[in-house]
Amino acid sequence: MTIKVLCVTEGADRPTVATFIGLHHAGIDLTVVCPRATATHAALTEAEVPVLDIELRSRFDSAGARQLRDEIRCGRYDIMHVFDNKGLQNGLVASKGLDIRIVAYRGIVGNVSFFDPISWKRFLNPRIDRIVCVADAVRDYFLTMWPAFLRLPAERLVTIYKGHDLDWYTDAPGDLREFGIPPEAFVIGCVANIRPRKGIEVLVDAMAELPEDWRVHLLLVGHMDAPYLDKRIAGSPVADRIHKIGFRVDAPSLSAACDVFVLPSIRREGLARALIEAMAYGVPPIVTDCGGSPELVVNGVSGFVVPVRDSRAISEAIRRLHENPTLRTRIGRAARRRIGEEFRIEDTIEQTVALYRSLVPQ
Repeated sequence: MTIKVLCVTEGADRPTVATFIGLHHAGIDLTVVCPRATATHAALTEAEVPVLDIELRSRFDSAGARQLRDEIRCGRYDIMHVFDNKGLQNGLVASKGLDIRIVAYRGIVGNVSFFDPISWKRFLNPRIDRIVCVADAVRDYFLTMWPAFLRLPAERLVTIYKGHDLDWYTDAPGDLREFGIPPEAFVIGCVANIRPRKGIEVLVDAMAELPEDWRVHLLLVGHMDAPYLDKRIAGSPVADRIHKIGFRVDAPSLSAACDVFVLPSIRREGLARALIEAMAYGVPPIVTDCGGSPELVVNGVSGFVVPVRDSRAISEAIRRLHENPTLRTRIGRAARRRIGEEFRIEDTIEQTVALYRSLVPQ
């Protein structure tokens, strides 16, 4: 029996697109809903995966929900797999009263509460059959929510890591000289979009705790326009060696050019794509004991895991890697190997197929 699945996304990253294509090749009768004006739509069309151009303009899009409902009815789908909040809220409205299993993807820790009415319109809705958690940390959050008597049943939660392919990460390292970084500099990289939970200011503080004569540079990539961060950088004694360059489509190759990658998150981290990309390029990572990061990084083997909000611990980890090039090389190789062996796209596809089969009687 062929399983029919309707996936709903407003735009997916490379691992998710590769998962859609892999599911299609694995025999799942898959259709993906996403706006036409996205790279996702183009990639799936090229791969001959059926795509529907439905754009959900808000979390309360009645017209979009009606389009989804018509498609669910006409397509006679077994499962609707939703990948973002907008799609989930509209998808639950669209599928009300219809015989379809609902799977929801969750990529970060937190921001769900039994006391928040919106949460009941999304992840706490009892009509959701499974929540796919991108890391055990996300699953553990749901299992430990307060009050205990309202917690979701464990069988509704499943961890499926986003898989990658090392062949995706073969571009040459970027040239950091365009940002005023000398070729001989020791460079710390960080790729993130600014949010208080990302802890970028802690990394800025860690920079100031490194020996002055090392001339270490910090490369900050991503949307990081925030007055509190600008003030922190301006007040740093090494402000001239902190380079905030904004969003870049070539962020992975810029990470590849760095000597160390640091993710200083202080709460709610899922499974950071930028961290995975850096590890796949063989860049030794330093992460905080936050969310899913320790699931990616084995402390002392494929990187270092330090306490949250601890700039001194970050600077000490940087110091160890700076002083020992052999250690840096060994950890970088182990980081790349860990992604290649433990976070494979083939495993993501296989586990997702198994999930679908568990929901649909054969």
